[in-house]
Amino acid sequence: MSYISLSGLSAAQLDLNTTSNNIANANTFGFKESRAEFGDVHSTSLFTNAKTTPGQGVQANKVAQQFHEGSSVYTNNPMDLRISGTGFFVVAKDRLIPQQNELTRNGAFHINKDNYMVTANDEFLLGYQVNKDTGDVLSYEANPLAIPAEFGKPKQTVNINVGVNLPATGELKDPSLFDYSDPETYNRLTSSTIYDSMGQSYKLTTYYLKDINQPNTWQTYYTVTDKVSEKPIHIMDGDAVSSTGHIGHTMRFNNDGTLASLNNNKDIVSKALGEGNTPIDLNGADNKQVLSFSLIEATQFSSPFELTKFDEDGATTGFLTKIDFDENGTVLGSYSNGESVNLGRVAMARVPNEQGLDKRGGTQWDSTQFSGNKIWGESNKGSFGTINNGSLEQANIDMTQELVDLISAQRNFQANSRSLEVHNQLQQNILQIR
Repeated sequence: MSYISLSGLSAAQLDLNTTSNNIANANTFGFKESRAEFGDVHSTSLFTNAKTTPGQGVQANKVAQQFHEGSSVYTNNPMDLRISGTGFFVVAKDRLIPQQNELTRNGAFHINKDNYMVTANDEFLLGYQVNKDTGDVLSYEANPLAIPAEFGKPKQTVNINVGVNLPATGELKDPSLFDYSDPETYNRLTSSTIYDSMGQSYKLTTYYLKDINQPNTWQTYYTVTDKVSEKPIHIMDGDAVSSTGHIGHTMRFNNDGTLASLNNNKDIVSKALGEGNTPIDLNGADNKQVLSFSLIEATQFSSPFELTKFDEDGATTGFLTKIDFDENGTVLGSYSNGESVNLGRVAMARVPNEQGLDKRGGTQWDSTQFSGNKIWGESNKGSFGTINNGSLEQANIDMTQELVDLISAQRNFQANSRSLEVHNQLQQNILQIR
């Protein structure tokens, strides 16, 4: 009887410890509740009657974790990730040995000093390499997911695509009098930014004036402002020349406001920016840089002046400004130079038998022969769940149920203690018989 009571006390203590651990981790992201599972001990021998054997107590079979999903908590951190559905994130303690990794449902990540996504314990989140333009996975070999703080070499501006509406009721101007320093000699101007071969930026200004000499005709001129002053840039084979020798180009329109011709159907290409009588000071960059303009979307309607498009292909070195994730787990980095780049895709894994996983602490598990090998995949494909950013998975603890279980385990402990006390009292009574 004493052994039966002692086994009951041990089982009740294990139940209390398991329930207490669940309650203690109620606010641990990605935590999975545990459940103590027991079995009875019922041994017989040749000298016992199985029909009258009361049993030998209780034994602990397993402390099993329950892998159902927890609820979501929404955060303002785009690097907080949650898996809706099955699957785990995969993290590695050593960046150089990603093959040694563990599984977790805790998606609270941040960027370390080396620009890798890591957990609070500085373990590296694993991901797949992707095509930077399309986002397609290039290799399913998982490696630590890096988030470059800078992206892209400087690229000088070459092609400029402009869409503009020039008002049909614009005031007529004399092209021969054009002077970019005199606002009375042109109708409108626009300013934008271009880049040289070293990524240095300059202000490009475009001047529009409606030709008094020709109907439905506009003259266009350009200047670039370097660190010294604003200087004219000239169009090669340009068909618009001011009295100061500034060479631009013409835009002629049909009666319905659509574009009829540009620069007498010649390409609109500037002369080398760093050469000529008034060269642009490019501070050591490529002085042979030229600009090629396209204005095929220009119109002359009666509506007000409007710049509808300005696309240029130059860029300076970009610095990381924002990180986002799509439902496929693709990491999208936005940079200060306007570039948006697919940086990688979060790797996911699952196992055939989650109950066979080895608990490693820190809301992490490792595969074993009982769980089966890791099956690799990605978000929103096959049997894997979907990754959502800006939220975390809370512990799957039902606090009400845990408190009820705690009371039940306490009562069980008290009852076994009482049983042991009764057994001890009976032995004392027997010893006192004379």
